[in-house]
Amino acid sequence: MPNIVLFSGSSHHDLSQKVADRLGLELGKVITKKFSNQETCVEIGESVRGEDVYIIQSGCGEINDNLMELLIMINACKIASSSRVTAVIPCFPYARQDKKDKSRAPISAKLVANMLSVAGADHIITMDLHASQIQGFFDIAVDNLYAEPAVLQWIKEHIPEWKNCIIVSPDAGGAKRVTSIADRLNVDFALIHKERKKANEVDRMVLVGDVKDRVAILVDDMADTCGTICHAADKLIDAGAVKVYAILTHGIFSGPAISRINSAPFEAVVVTNTIPQEEKMKACPKIQTNCNNERQARPCRGGEVRQVQAEEDRDAGEESPAYKRNHRTGEAGDVVKPPPPVMHCTPLTPPPALPCFQSLLFSCITL
Repeated sequence: MPNIVLFSGSSHHDLSQKVADRLGLELGKVITKKFSNQETCVEIGESVRGEDVYIIQSGCGEINDNLMELLIMINACKIASSSRVTAVIPCFPYARQDKKDKSRAPISAKLVANMLSVAGADHIITMDLHASQIQGFFDIAVDNLYAEPAVLQWIKEHIPEWKNCIIVSPDAGGAKRVTSIADRLNVDFALIHKERKKANEVDRMVLVGDVKDRVAILVDDMADTCGTICHAADKLIDAGAVKVYAILTHGIFSGPAISRINSAPFEAVVVTNTIPQEEKMKACPKIQTNCNNERQARPCRGGEVRQVQAEEDRDAGEESPAYKRNHRTGEAGDVVKPPPPVMHCTPLTPPPALPCFQSLLFSCITL
């Protein structure tokens, strides 16, 4: 594949290698080191003149050091006359600081966006942003990929009772996400309203919805200290749920997260590989990730688009909960027409050169 050079930052080399393997490329040569005063030094070890450069660096681990490393790598490639630099940031750093929620609070996500643009990035690819408005912080192209197709597939393949499940958002901000998944599965949804005393500490939770005698599936974009999802799991069990699963895009799992998950009533906590999970999976057997699913996001090829209608989307017809909800508001109401058949892509076998890097990245960042 000509004119593409792929570099890996130090935050998630395994993911970068998966992307390189799928592209049939070798990772570009880059040397990252620190001086004795802890300044970051990056040396690009090959020519990038006129090349289309992709730099993969996730917002995890030593976040501030990794962010600075990414900025330096972008700038180094830009001043080395690369034609375009794309920053691939599976987990966007500082995404939770996206608004001024109190006096004198910073909007750090906007600051990160400014730094990436000033460093020389021409394009940003990221995954399940904590707040969609972060895309508006940039004056350059931003592709925000979604984990929803992989979430749907994991539920259908690993939860035998999924037709009797209920999709639950652990906070009001995720209502749109769980409504979309519930509609695709033709099941009900619920949400939990939470009040915080301070950051990373939940004071009170109120469940809105009926989970009695059903399998509850908590879906969220990220979990950090896991106080919210663990309290939510306890709340669901107290409300009569028979099993509780959690599906998260970004498993940060800092501080007491592992001990909380181990003591919580989860059947499984499933995460994508936007953040390395090997060590955390060893410490907590409930944490699962599956990086081998490449079916969901392969790019379309030469007219091989076919209409696929999942049988579960029509089993119940217009009597299903999803069709009785107003798709615009998510509220119960008049029966609306079923959504059109879902369009899926069937790749050629074996696939030729893959032109859509975003789709390729998504196939490597899957459940």
